Amino acid sequence: MAIADYIRPHLTRLHDNLIRSAQSLTQEQLHWPPADGSNHIAFCLWHYTRSEDNLVRWTFQNPRPTVWLEEGWHEKFGLDRARQGTGMTPQEAVAVRFPDINEFLTYMNHAWQSTDEFLASATTADLERAITGNYRPGTKIADVLAITLAHGWGHLGQIWAIRGMMEMGEGSPI
Repeated sequence: MAIADYIRPHLTRLHDNLIRSAQSLTQEQLHWPPADGSNHIAFCLWHYTRSEDNLVRWTFQNPRPTVWLEEGWHEKFGLDRARQGTGMTPQEAVAVRFPDINEFLTYMNHAWQSTDEFLASATTADLERAITGNYRPGTKIADVLAITLAHGWGHLGQIWAIRGMMEMGEGSPI
């Protein structure tokens, strides 16, 4: 089995579950931090989606602009053009806001469509190529995608835990 054929359905399942975890939330629920210094759901969604977008577009296809920049999402949401959450203080993280979940879901879908297009055209040799740049130089793209999947599933678990703390009445579908 080709590497891309193995990774694609796992990313699709993750993406579908991230959308499901967020699509019915109010602004208050999206931005509710469960405790001081804790991230809210909106931050988790933004951080993971920006991370995947950065990796697939900028790191793997360097120097292809991210969907975030190419479509002007940073301007639409009034958020930084380059940051994606790593290294932010708790105060900076809790300040991440987006005005409309449906608009943000559109960005998520566009970023994930870009990932799927990349994987649809990537050969095994492409995915075995070592990356260069700031993020884990020398690591194979396939290995970075595996790390990305684990990262996304971790944030999905965090989102469902926060939903439980808000007594949303439903548990994780996983």
